[in-house]
Amino acid sequence: MGFNRRQLVLSGISAGVAVAGPAVWAQGPKTIRKVLLGQSVPLTGAADQIGLAYLNGAKICFDALNAKNPGSGYRIEVKALDDGYDPAKAAANAKQLIDEGVDALFGFAGTASCDAAFAVAKSSGMLFFAPFAASDTLHDPALANVFHVRPALADEAYKVARHCATLNQDRIAVFAEDDAMGRAGLAAVNQALIDLKRPPLVASALSAVNSDKVEGAVAQLMKAQPQAIIQVSLFNSAAAFIRKMRRAGFGGQFLTFSVVGIDPLFSALGKEIGGIVISQVVPSPRSTGTPIIREYLDVLNQTDQTPSYESVEGYIAARSFNEGVRRSVAAGGKPDRAGLQKAFESMTDYDVGGFRVNLRPRQYESVRAIDLVSITPDGKIVR
Repeated sequence: MGFNRRQLVLSGISAGVAVAGPAVWAQGPKTIRKVLLGQSVPLTGAADQIGLAYLNGAKICFDALNAKNPGSGYRIEVKALDDGYDPAKAAANAKQLIDEGVDALFGFAGTASCDAAFAVAKSSGMLFFAPFAASDTLHDPALANVFHVRPALADEAYKVARHCATLNQDRIAVFAEDDAMGRAGLAAVNQALIDLKRPPLVASALSAVNSDKVEGAVAQLMKAQPQAIIQVSLFNSAAAFIRKMRRAGFGGQFLTFSVVGIDPLFSALGKEIGGIVISQVVPSPRSTGTPIIREYLDVLNQTDQTPSYESVEGYIAARSFNEGVRRSVAAGGKPDRAGLQKAFESMTDYDVGGFRVNLRPRQYESVRAIDLVSITPDGKIVR
């Protein structure tokens, strides 16, 4: 039976509420250990398309693994809450989930939201797994309870800036949203240019979050005459900026960080997306030569969801978390906080179906995991 994306989310939230009970129960002759994850993502608001896809990718993975391995001795479930892309709400959700006894916080989304939620998690020592678009501050190796599936903003900045260097593009500008994510991305690009010994930015412009009121940024960057513009923004702002820059006569290169949301950006721009370079931190959902993508599509095809990069990322994050649970159990331990911490620390080169995950990378170590792609006007992805 197929479910649409919204139904899957709602069923996932309902299931999360329903499982708020004992962490261990009997099922047949074997005792099953429940591992309960707490997740806060934007299911409404500016980044709802990204949050919905990420959550559903994780959910279909956990559901499939639970069904496939009933004798594993554990079952992973998720309680998901909506934060509307509001950092204060994300922090409140983190506190609520910790108070309710989750084993780990999983898949929080948004730079400011991740920072706010981690501040809550840090005080309790709670595991903070697979944040989406976390600030580079959360990639500090000294933070022992944070584990990343997604490369840092610094890694994406380095990859994009290096691409510009190979094309001899010296006049680079940045367009970013005026929030934690945008400012962090701008700082990461500045640092990447320094590390690559490239000329500094010719200009940068900040704009309101999720707004099409980008005329000021357009005027500012047109004056600087850049060869390429790197964008750190969600899809609504990015689409408006691209359209208005082109109408103003800009004929240079647009490059965007993966947080833009490649699928919603295509929906917003249509054929106008042609030629835009977008960094991606997981394999394409159309890369059927990659084993993890074949697995993902096999599971996805049992629903009526459509493939997306954000859904793939949620799926890979879930598979990586499951591997940590499996290692913890296989070592004779329990998939509790201490057992999971030890297992995750060992996952510095985990091959998840042809895609390698390092949960504790050093600076720029994850650059190799990033692809730069573009989309043709008819929707085909080109590496």
